[in-house]
Amino acid sequence: MRVLAAAIVALLAGAAGLLLRRRPPRDAAAQAELDQAVAGVDRELAANLELTTMFDQTRQAFVMENGQFAIHGVVLEREVPNAHRQAAALYARIPDTESAMERRGPANTLKDEDRLLVEGWEGDARTVQITLRAAATASPPSPLDRLIARLTARRWSD
Repeated sequence: MRVLAAAIVALLAGAAGLLLRRRPPRDAAAQAELDQAVAGVDRELAANLELTTMFDQTRQAFVMENGQFAIHGVVLEREVPNAHRQAAALYARIPDTESAMERRGPANTLKDEDRLLVEGWEGDARTVQITLRAAATASPPSPLDRLIARLTARRWSD
């Protein structure tokens, strides 16, 4: 009986060790692909933030860019799933943000809820930029990190 218990403990310890062990650093090609993806999305977010700054000054609506995220989303999802999830949520809010900019009253006034929507998008875009930049330089997530991210994503999407 003791041998069986010891074998089970050893098996569980080995499994935990595999789950907690960090993956080796990304190979050069994967890191270059991730760097390109992060740079493209970062530039796109910077352009959108510049446009929202112009909107704050002029109250003239505009169409936000979303092409780089569409191009590089697969790489981000594979290499930095948590950062991808944050970026995807931000990009999903673009239509609502654009609509809020278009709803202007007399003399280009903006309702408080629309102003808060635009400002909230701006703040979250800055946060996503920081998250993406940090994720690109961080070591890859462990298998346990990936499992937790996958389970968390399923929980919130259901």
